[in-house]
Amino acid sequence: MVDWTGGAIKDDHSALDVKFIDLSSVHYLSGPIRIVDKDGIPAKPGDLLVVEICNLGPLPGDEWGFTATFDRENGGGFLTDHFPAATKAIWYFEGIYAYSPHIPGVRFPGLTHPGIVGTAPSMELLNIWNERERQLVENGVESLKLCEVVHQRPMASLPTPKGCVLGKIQEGTPEWEKIAREAARTIPGRENGGNCDIKNLSRGSKIYLPVFVEGANLSTGDMHFSQGDGEVSFCGAIEMSGFLDLKCEIIRGGMKEYLTPMGPTPLHVNPIFEIGPVEPRFSEWLVFEGISVDESGRQHYLDATVAYKRAVLNAIDYLSKFGYSKEQAYLLLSCCPCEGRISGIVDAPNAMATLAIPTAIFDQDIRPKASKVPIGPRVVRKPDVLKCSYDGNLPTTTNLSSSSTS
Repeated sequence: MVDWTGGAIKDDHSALDVKFIDLSSVHYLSGPIRIVDKDGIPAKPGDLLVVEICNLGPLPGDEWGFTATFDRENGGGFLTDHFPAATKAIWYFEGIYAYSPHIPGVRFPGLTHPGIVGTAPSMELLNIWNERERQLVENGVESLKLCEVVHQRPMASLPTPKGCVLGKIQEGTPEWEKIAREAARTIPGRENGGNCDIKNLSRGSKIYLPVFVEGANLSTGDMHFSQGDGEVSFCGAIEMSGFLDLKCEIIRGGMKEYLTPMGPTPLHVNPIFEIGPVEPRFSEWLVFEGISVDESGRQHYLDATVAYKRAVLNAIDYLSKFGYSKEQAYLLLSCCPCEGRISGIVDAPNAMATLAIPTAIFDQDIRPKASKVPIGPRVVRKPDVLKCSYDGNLPTTTNLSSSSTS
């Protein structure tokens, strides 16, 4: 299967393809696949679909991927107020390892996984999605305090014919027009699974997906060679084309048996994931903490998003002391096998989030020492990531106490 952009991002020496990408065509997927049991009876609404990942990897002959940040005016990202310009790093694969000429001094094993695995919604569930996301967009950023701290826009991607990818349905026909105007975009994960971006869903993993329509209509795609928890740069895993072998089983009536609705209808359920036994093994980590206080010093109440943003910013600023640009550190934390955690959610007023980085991925010791930060040619990291100019006029956020610059 192709990468999520359909091949729009190239292995070249420019980030212009990232800056001007048409995000209305997110994502290119494989499917829908009609699932039947060994007797040829299709999955039914109310069943639970068990999807086991048997094998996966990069497409042979296409062993490369990319990590990027979108321009703030065209997608943005978790830290788009700090990093408004489009950037790109190319990664090359050597067996299970990845390295990038744009982020030198780093090499790590990938935990390859699909970012998207999901079933199709029923019309009732689709209407629920579209209505709640429409209300979010119509109420606007002023209705949510978090929008003062997290600046990624748009707030939701509502159905639109622009950039709609509908497989074999012929564009311009009444059927295509009807579907394009009501079909949900695949950017967020929802009750059907979808774009959950869980980095540990690799070989041997199982996904227990609710079935809402006959045949389940399973779809998958958005292949990642590696990803950090949160995929913070938005285009943030090592995105790649790849292959995926799946095995499916149907648990009849499994939704009612195993999934408890958390909402006003029986459709308000969520999948269950079983993580496989294959993953990189690291024994030493450097852990960065964040609390519910934003960059202006304002206190928020048990806000885990603000806390995680602080943890990521703390890690970026720290790594910049060791010769990396902040753009390099941002892309690295989005795609390397780092571990994000909500470590505390009850000790008011601060939620506590942590970001753990495996120290073994670096070719230098990045731990604090009495001898202070090393200096010299070894620490100077050239070249930098591929970067475009930011031509918008939205204000950027800076850390006034930081001793280092991008």
